[in-house]
Amino acid sequence: MSTGTKVTALVAGSAVIGAGLALLLAPQSGAETRKQIRNYAKRAQIQANRVSRSVKAGFERAVEQGKLLKENRRSAEAA
Repeated sequence: MSTGTKVTALVAGSAVIGAGLALLLAPQSGAETRKQIRNYAKRAQIQANRVSRSVKAGFERAVEQGKLLKENRRSAEAA
């Protein structure tokens, strides 16, 4: 499982737990509570996607830097 997938699963799991607590503790109607849960889940999904893209981009940069370091080392050893 990739890091981005783990982060997305963590955020989604947190959203589900938060939604469940909101249902248990909410002093409002069911329709209002469901609307809040939908909004919260949508925001959590957007945030999880952003974090996932950021992690993926950072990983790709690290891989590229590693490749460059490896090439530089080979060039220095050959010289």
